Amino acid sequence: MQKNRVLVWSRRVLIAAVLLLLLAVVTAWLYLRGSLAQLEGSRQAAGLETTASVARDAHGVPLISGGSRGDVAYATGFVHAQERYFQMDLLRRVAAGELSELFGERALQVDKAHRLHRFRARAELAVKAMPAADRALLDRYVAGVNDGLKGLSAQPFEYALVGLAPRAWAPADTMLVIWAMYFDLQGSQEPRELARGWFKEHATEEQRAFLAPESTPWDAPLDARTIGAADVLIPSAPPAWWGQPTAGDAPVPAKVAAAEFLNTVGSNNWAVAGSRSDNGAAIVADDMHLGIQLPATWYRVALQFPDGKGGQRRMVGVTLPGAPFVVVGSNGHVAWGFTNSYGDYMDFIALESDPSKPGQVRTQAGWETPVAHEETILIKGAPAAKYIVRETSLGPIREATGRSYALRWTAHAPVAVNFNAGKLEMADTLEQALAIAPTAGIPAQNFVGGDDKGNIGWTIAGPLPRRASASAGVASTYPLGVDDAAGVWQGWLSPAEYPKVMNPADGHLATANSRQLAAAGAELLGDGGFDLGARTHQVRDDLAALGPKTDVKKVYAIGLDDRAVFLTAWRERAVAALDAKAVVGNPARTEALALLKDGWTGKASVDSVGYRITRGFMYAVYDIVYESANAQLAQVDPKASMAAVSSRWPVVLARLLDQQPAAWLPSQYADWQALQLAALDRVIKDLTKDGQPLSAATWGQRNTAASAHPMASAIPVLGKYLKVAPDMLAGDQHMPRVAGPTFGQSERMSVSPGREDKGIFNMPAGQSGHPLSPWFLDGRTDWLTGRESPLLPGPAQHTLTFVK
Repeated sequence: MQKNRVLVWSRRVLIAAVLLLLLAVVTAWLYLRGSLAQLEGSRQAAGLETTASVARDAHGVPLISGGSRGDVAYATGFVHAQERYFQMDLLRRVAAGELSELFGERALQVDKAHRLHRFRARAELAVKAMPAADRALLDRYVAGVNDGLKGLSAQPFEYALVGLAPRAWAPADTMLVIWAMYFDLQGSQEPRELARGWFKEHATEEQRAFLAPESTPWDAPLDARTIGAADVLIPSAPPAWWGQPTAGDAPVPAKVAAAEFLNTVGSNNWAVAGSRSDNGAAIVADDMHLGIQLPATWYRVALQFPDGKGGQRRMVGVTLPGAPFVVVGSNGHVAWGFTNSYGDYMDFIALESDPSKPGQVRTQAGWETPVAHEETILIKGAPAAKYIVRETSLGPIREATGRSYALRWTAHAPVAVNFNAGKLEMADTLEQALAIAPTAGIPAQNFVGGDDKGNIGWTIAGPLPRRASASAGVASTYPLGVDDAAGVWQGWLSPAEYPKVMNPADGHLATANSRQLAAAGAELLGDGGFDLGARTHQVRDDLAALGPKTDVKKVYAIGLDDRAVFLTAWRERAVAALDAKAVVGNPARTEALALLKDGWTGKASVDSVGYRITRGFMYAVYDIVYESANAQLAQVDPKASMAAVSSRWPVVLARLLDQQPAAWLPSQYADWQALQLAALDRVIKDLTKDGQPLSAATWGQRNTAASAHPMASAIPVLGKYLKVAPDMLAGDQHMPRVAGPTFGQSERMSVSPGREDKGIFNMPAGQSGHPLSPWFLDGRTDWLTGRESPLLPGPAQHTLTFVK
């Protein structure tokens, strides 16, 4: 009897546990469902001038239309909030240094680094200084954001995981979203300046000119076929650290730089003139390379509103959630795209002190007392941290390498952020767009545009400092003293002074983060970390190969070019090093040689072992010669390296391997072939370290997608639903199809203005940031395979309207 009672109660407990589990699952499911966006119906909205509607197609891409630009801004804010609020929140917090409030002490160091710039305070000032029309538009967008957030049946699911309620959106938050892009696009200049400071102190002027050249034969400027500079002479001796192992009895062979994606910078854009297009209009293509996570960086839209002339203006392209404008796209008359310009927009100015002037520092303006700002950083699960930022007339003070530097950055200026980029919506000609671009308050970008008349052109969008010394050149890429003329800024260039290229004779132009100009105008930009030029070179040659007439599909296909043009010579060097003497009695080298010959497809294809060995070989040579320098640079800044000093290092090392100067051969090697064999041995060891055969070490095995939602690690049980599949990715750096596990083409767009119905678009994830939405990963397959999906939204499947 007692035993039966135990069994009965055991069953009851088990049933109760199962029911509780089911209840918890259902509750969680209903909660998640409650945070999905509203797709249909009608909503009353205070402040509307007329009406607005959001008509989503089968892929969740909306046509947002309204009777005024303000009404469209409201509806855009509503949609952004319902689909992407947590992403917006992270962007404003990244810029303001407020991540610790969500994630605790693990985010504190990032917050401190970002609080140095006091962007929230700057954002508040920027809002107060806005023109009335811009402020009115911003207020309508903010109202839409907050109504969209409140309109969800449940708060976005991420806030349940972090245990905090979402904070309402404020006007300054939109400005912070733009400032977040300064960190993304120009933040690498901080460790680069510090790395170059160390480099200057540990190499002679001749050594620096050789190891960090101002250009290479791969450069493809807009105003010339090549830069045309003669090769810098190889100095008679290398720096003392050259080729030296790190401290200890032996080198560290386990480290292979190919494990990192060094110098992975982004983006590509190009344009073909109407004289070469099949329809007489220009063709503009753009793929911005950024970190790829879930949700995608961009939110696709088409916006339609009155043009003030009795007609309608339709914009199509991508927006950045948190801001009301299309970033890249087409307005029916002009299309445009951006790539990061990598000019020199930041200086480190070494401040002087004097015991007789306590609390003061000497700047370019003389002796001054820095203003101290106390920043309070809220930390989840811990007391708030107090952080003092000292600011000079040049910028905030950053301590590094035992010195105090004033960090002067364009991002600190009042011109850094504004709504002028929105004026591109109403540009009717390329010339108008080229005049607007320099006034835009965004991180300085290469603006490439084209219009429906067939014109194409380039300029810089965003603020450019006016340096007092026209010959600042390389000098300003190193930390400077207060008396160095290269570090003196005298305001900002006017739009008329910006360099510009329009309608080149060959009917095409392209930028891809490398040096833009060979001649006049280059000095206005400087070098803030240009790419070495191989991508630009390949894109330019691809454009020329299209022939006298082409179309949108062929222009789009250039973005899928994964040919290993740049690495081909590195493969030839590896094959030459593995001669008969080198492989005899060495099965591993013999297999590597066979794979370099037979496993080489000439592309960064997922099945190529030869490509992976070649790439690894280049990086292993880098490790050998820069090992000691990189160890010392890591003490200066965790992100400082010789790759940060100059992205042109592969060209420099290639020249040394080809010319083999005896003075530059590290002493531990008998000859240059021995060094190359040591590099190849490192690669072989690395690729077979887990016991797999070398023949299985394909590029796709290394280049495997790993993008995930920021909260994927917070819920391991459900984490797989917040990650992309581990797809093998074709492409790499130094070619148009840039691809890495968490970095690559954040979008692909090709369009002729006025013919948007023929435009092509891809994105690595879908419209929604919600894992239960059918649009969470929608479109990813097209992005992976390069399928030509349409730019414009399709027929409406769901319509949401807003009324007064």
